[in-house]
Amino acid sequence: MSVPTYPTPREVVDRFLRASVDGGLADLYAPDVVIEIPFAPAGIPRRTQGREELRARFEAAKGVLRWERTDNVLIHETADPEVVIVEFELHGSLVASGRPVVSTYIMVVRVREGLIVHSRDYGNPMGMEEYREELMSALNS
Repeated sequence: MSVPTYPTPREVVDRFLRASVDGGLADLYAPDVVIEIPFAPAGIPRRTQGREELRARFEAAKGVLRWERTDNVLIHETADPEVVIVEFELHGSLVASGRPVVSTYIMVVRVREGLIVHSRDYGNPMGMEEYREELMSALNS
């Protein structure tokens, strides 16, 4: 009997970065994933649980933000073999106005059996502040 092999946490994060732009992001998460955003701006939940809830949020965001590329990526492996830390910038534009957007993140990601089971996401809330009104109006329409 063969033992299943899974992608490493680093490989999953590489896939995450590509999917952030290309789509299919929700499929990288476990069905019972927990996402925490300790410094979430008003209107964004600080905790999300479940892949399908994430999928719905990603779908809603597609009508608001179009992500085009990642940049300045650093992936740090940790003493815990399930955990990696990733730093990156996500570049894109607002769908309605075409205004360019850059969002900076640090994420602490736990991967088990090839899927993200937990993530603590630290986005720069000030980086999106100038777009806040346009984003919230589009998300709430």
